Amino acid sequence: MNLRDPTVRWGIGLASGTLVAAIALLFLEGTMQLLVLGIAVFDAISTPQFLKQAVES
Repeated sequence: MNLRDPTVRWGIGLASGTLVAAIALLFLEGTMQLLVLGIAVFDAISTPQFLKQAVES
């Protein structure tokens, strides 16, 4: 797996965000569900950025 490739980094971020979102939709409800969905979006966006920083250093 080549983390220098942006496609791989974004794929990892989207996969983990999708997993968190699926857990929120299947097992949670109400305010907690919305909170976890927000965390899923943050995870999908921030993970590729963190991986990019890790590769560059």
